Amino acid sequence: MYDEPRTILQSMNLSGYKELDRHGSESFCCGAGGGRMWMEENIGKRINLERAEEIVANGANTVAVGCPFCLTMIEDGMKELEKEESIKTLDIAELVAKHMV
Repeated sequence: MYDEPRTILQSMNLSGYKELDRHGSESFCCGAGGGRMWMEENIGKRINLERAEEIVANGANTVAVGCPFCLTMIEDGMKELEKEESIKTLDIAELVAKHMV
């Protein structure tokens, strides 16, 4: 499901809304729905760390996710990069609730 969460975010008229380079059907899923959260990487970086680095490079100060696994994986990546205070990771539902009038 790619379009529906983005439609919600775009309807909120958030200033500075950006997509990562890898998004939608070309996304880089954290893989936790397939159990990647509990697996060690044998080559390269952990998926959540690589994704967190992409988020930092994007210049975002808030990240919206639509998956409970992504929420945990991205939060862990931000902690590893010591960015958890400067870049907030929120579920889309949390972001919608914050912007309700």
